[in-house]
Amino acid sequence: MRLVVQRVSRASVEVGGDVKARIGPGMAILLGVEKGDTEEDAERLAGKLARYRFFPDGEGRMNRSILESGGAALVVSQVTLARQPAKGLRPSFDSAAPPAEAERLYRHFAGALAAQGVREVALGVFGAVMEVEIVNSGPVTFVLSSRREEGDET
Repeated sequence: MRLVVQRVSRASVEVGGDVKARIGPGMAILLGVEKGDTEEDAERLAGKLARYRFFPDGEGRMNRSILESGGAALVVSQVTLARQPAKGLRPSFDSAAPPAEAERLYRHFAGALAAQGVREVALGVFGAVMEVEIVNSGPVTFVLSSRREEGDET
């Protein structure tokens, strides 16, 4: 599971000209589900992200989590994050989870984020061609993965 997380002043999703989700200050999460990802991966990443300190405190330092800042989250599925490096000029998505499994884990991740105490968790439209508006605040952007990396304690 790969996440691109941006601190936002606002974000929204439109499908066919209709607004399907909209949040104010908080975070936009682009989520790619890969083969082999599990509910435990989704829960671990949601727990880490809920506590991740990238919101400003009173002195402007990134010392507050989404839980402390009271912000909202917009979770958008993005299959292009579950890609393998291109051998030529076209990326391969062979590592992406099948659609039914990806949607199940995408929804599980969003539910796990809400269960952590994030006050509002909005969803994009799985599998749709969406127009995603993200107004990055900072700019602040992080990439997280369920694949444990050296030095990752969570």
